[in-house]
Amino acid sequence: MKLSELAEATFSTIENGPPELEISGGAGLDIAGPGEFSFLANPKYTPQVSSTRASAVFLGEGVAIERDDLAVLRCKDAHLAYARALRLFHPEQPAAAGVHPTAVIDGTAIVDETAEIGANVVIGTGCRVGAGVRILPNVTIYDGASVGEGSVIHSGVSIREKSVIGRRCIIHNNSTVGSDGFGYAKDEEKRWLKVPQTGRVVIEDDVEIGSNTSIDRPSVGETLIRKGVKLDNLVQIGHSCTIDEDALICSQTGLAGSSEIGKRVVLAGQVGIAGHLKVGDDAVITAKSATSHDIEPGKVISGIPGFDNRDWLRSTAAFRRLGDLARKVRELEKLIANRDKG
Repeated sequence: MKLSELAEATFSTIENGPPELEISGGAGLDIAGPGEFSFLANPKYTPQVSSTRASAVFLGEGVAIERDDLAVLRCKDAHLAYARALRLFHPEQPAAAGVHPTAVIDGTAIVDETAEIGANVVIGTGCRVGAGVRILPNVTIYDGASVGEGSVIHSGVSIREKSVIGRRCIIHNNSTVGSDGFGYAKDEEKRWLKVPQTGRVVIEDDVEIGSNTSIDRPSVGETLIRKGVKLDNLVQIGHSCTIDEDALICSQTGLAGSSEIGKRVVLAGQVGIAGHLKVGDDAVITAKSATSHDIEPGKVISGIPGFDNRDWLRSTAAFRRLGDLARKVRELEKLIANRDKG
């Protein structure tokens, strides 16, 4: 691909370099070689620009470098342009239509003829699999579940009964959609009685779910993951939760039952959300934080229990000085005691 074609496809402008320069791929600044593109978005990596062997680099507005021999692709967001460029060189693999001879598909299931069904896949009664779906080996789809067109289900995934997977979704290895919610009632003898989990999980379009993630179905109603949501590996979504559009949830985060997560919310790694809480649109909860109360839209929250990030930063700075403060208090107590004696 020529540099001019790459610039057009990524909404960039060639600021330096020949338009006919051949580009063969992309890589990070530290490992890119001749013919490859890279990007600079984090100032931390600016020193790598002086030594990179890349032929071209995406730069955001106002970012300057001292390399006349390096082609510059000027854009609004260097990381976004880089992502678009990588997608050009690494397009998604289309489904290879057909059913592996070891797959077991119930006669009542409706599987589009363009779908790819891998080895040892099991598809239950009344299931529906849309056009262009890729179901990789050892996937199990329980009775009454459906997978929308263009979705990719990786090896080892279990899609439980009545679950609905939208279009163009990606579910990575060994995740479970629709497992039983954690619901029990204590009987007269103080023993736990399981509450039947009869609801379903609904996942809308363009959702990506990392590996070893679990999304529980409720006793009644739905657990709902709206379009564009991205879930990392090792995420737990409890029963009856709702995650609104384009939310981003990072690894080892856990949502207790009936949580409501707003649009474009970011939950960083190891965040805990207590049950029946609402996190407002565009809120951010930083890593290792937990909340037991509702979060207003747009807030940045840190700590356990979570509170305003700016206050948390001041508190942690003060915490680091507690030893010195305690020592000064003891010194002052001695001074006061000696003065009283005098």
